[in-house]
Amino acid sequence: MHSAKLPESFYLNPDVKEVARNLVGKVLCTRLHGHPLTSGLIVETEAYSGRNDKACHANNGTRTERTEVMYHRGGIAYVYLCYGIHHLFNVVSNVEGQADAVLIRAIKPLDGITTILQRRNAEELTPAVAAGPGRLTQALGISTDNYGTNLTGDQIWIEDRGSENNGKIEATLRIGVDYAGEHARRPWRFSIKDHLWVSK
Repeated sequence: MHSAKLPESFYLNPDVKEVARNLVGKVLCTRLHGHPLTSGLIVETEAYSGRNDKACHANNGTRTERTEVMYHRGGIAYVYLCYGIHHLFNVVSNVEGQADAVLIRAIKPLDGITTILQRRNAEELTPAVAAGPGRLTQALGISTDNYGTNLTGDQIWIEDRGSENNGKIEATLRIGVDYAGEHARRPWRFSIKDHLWVSK
């Protein structure tokens, strides 16, 4: 199957919802710390906008040490620690200064299954291995050490392998953003409908 690394132009799209939807069905790949290639089919994403989105860390110009990377030009990784344990991987999009990002919420492992199972301390491949944003980063070896990594390089990148998502992408509410009030009701979570590996 022909695979092509997504170019920087893919990430510069000013519509973060479109980026989030278009990432579903693509393949997230890592080659880190001397480990072999590991990858997974992206089956679930969430869009966050740096403007007028109370669910976004960088809403309306909020700049902290943590969110600084979100203001960079699209095509780099924003990885942050959630509850002090889970490393969550986001794709920065849009042009410099806009702070849009897409959270990758779930993958179905494809390459490097042995390595993925070792990282997750798992015996067999089930959705418990990578269905969920904290699980997939562990499965692919991604941590806050990868904050700011260029996604067109050779450590973390995303490929278009022509994967079929059957056009069945559904838009639903984002998860765990109740604090965002009315903004929590935006249908900015995209997933392959009824896919076994979408997070519960």
